Amino acid sequence: MFVYMDHTATTPTSPEVLKAMMPYFGENFGNPSSVYSFSRKSRVAIERARAQVANALNADPAEIFFTSSGTEADNWSLKGTFEKGKTSGKTHIITSAIEHHAILHTCEYLHKVEGAEITYLPVDAEGFVSVDDVRNAITDKTALVSVMFANNEVGTIEPVAEIGALCREKGVPFHTDAVQAAAHLKIDVKAMNIDMLSMSAHKMYGPKGVGALYLRKGLRPENFMHGGAQEKGRRASTENIAGIVGFGEAMEILQGRLADDLAVNSARRDRLIAGILERIPHAKLNGATGSHRLPNNVNFSFIGVEGETLLLDLDMKGISASTGSACSSESLDPSHVLMALGLKHEMAHGSLRFTLGRLTDDSQIDYVLDVLPEIVARRRAMSPLWEDYMKSQEGK
Repeated sequence: MFVYMDHTATTPTSPEVLKAMMPYFGENFGNPSSVYSFSRKSRVAIERARAQVANALNADPAEIFFTSSGTEADNWSLKGTFEKGKTSGKTHIITSAIEHHAILHTCEYLHKVEGAEITYLPVDAEGFVSVDDVRNAITDKTALVSVMFANNEVGTIEPVAEIGALCREKGVPFHTDAVQAAAHLKIDVKAMNIDMLSMSAHKMYGPKGVGALYLRKGLRPENFMHGGAQEKGRRASTENIAGIVGFGEAMEILQGRLADDLAVNSARRDRLIAGILERIPHAKLNGATGSHRLPNNVNFSFIGVEGETLLLDLDMKGISASTGSACSSESLDPSHVLMALGLKHEMAHGSLRFTLGRLTDDSQIDYVLDVLPEIVARRRAMSPLWEDYMKSQEGK
């Protein structure tokens, strides 16, 4: 049995999306920047996709700019806003300790190379950023606040609307990395006071290699890509027509099934969480619960075992999962997210993330619940750390 439970890392391109993309690899291959009628088909296709993405966010199509990825959109938001702001002394960026590395590494670069002052806000034990902490961190030098919409590892959904309202009140641009959230939650950039928002198509059954940045009208961060006049002169490079078409189609399909997916995934998520807690002693759920958690996210720590070892054992049983962010899968360091939540090293190292999606059914949940307890028990039986832990629990 093959069980794919790593939908946060990527999703398969849906057949409907692939069908929409195919003409732009062959028969409609024209460069959208050309003036002849043949190429206008490509231009029309791009603008239709722009409208599809904008409609999903309650944005204006003119506020949507296509990129190569969510990572590029994050980089553009931070670097472009900092470059714009530093001319007037705005050299301070506020973010959180649990951001994706696309944000954290960009902040590290801006600090090291450009001299930016970075404030990394702490989170509580469930992964929430405090709005009061944001308020207290803002100064007259703050160029940008960037707090992710929902965490990719533990699924905690941040108080984005409240942070956005605060930033609007203070006159500070607010960016949110919504690469995970946009695939599962209804987002209204106007109601939520969002100025900039990053997305990626491959998290929502669209193609890899295409993302988007929502830029509220009136904001003019410096360009991240330089060259031609594509994307209204804001993002150079010949457009990935097929990818953009696929992004728009995936976004439109998603909006039509968002409520149903939310209900189904939430129910399966909760059944998997309840089953693990019931069948595996000393298992710790990481992140928030209920509606404050992404509907497809399950993240556990198992004291006494290494998450990487559990992954290999699960793979032998046909189950694909993760220990956290796919972008950090080769790192031997414990998850920065779990450490920020206050977990000890040994608990952070023993983490597993299951993320559900359209490929998941009830039989797969049952299979994981049959296989995982035996794997954890077998690995714990060989673990000196587990033996020490159990001795420490005697008498408690």
